[in-house]
Amino acid sequence: MAKKDKKQNKNTLESKKLDPRVYLIANKIRMLREENGFVSSEFFAWENKIPRVQYWRMEKGTNFTIESLLRVLDAHNISLQQFFNEIDERTDIQK
Repeated sequence: MAKKDKKQNKNTLESKKLDPRVYLIANKIRMLREENGFVSSEFFAWENKIPRVQYWRMEKGTNFTIESLLRVLDAHNISLQQFFNEIDERTDIQK
């Protein structure tokens, strides 16, 4: 890839702002991992048979599928309702 192409690609990524709710979801995923004693996202992914890069992207807030989210929630033994209720409560506090 030429230098110009790399620079344009980087600028495109930097200019793309994610919805703040995506960051709340990503942060909650990271917090669940840490609360369950997993210091490393890589080890959590390996232990739960989730592709390492895919899980890392989830914690960073990049786009992921509902199926991926369900795999993470199953690993933590938490329902969708519990997961999103806790996010709603945190969102209400921040307003």
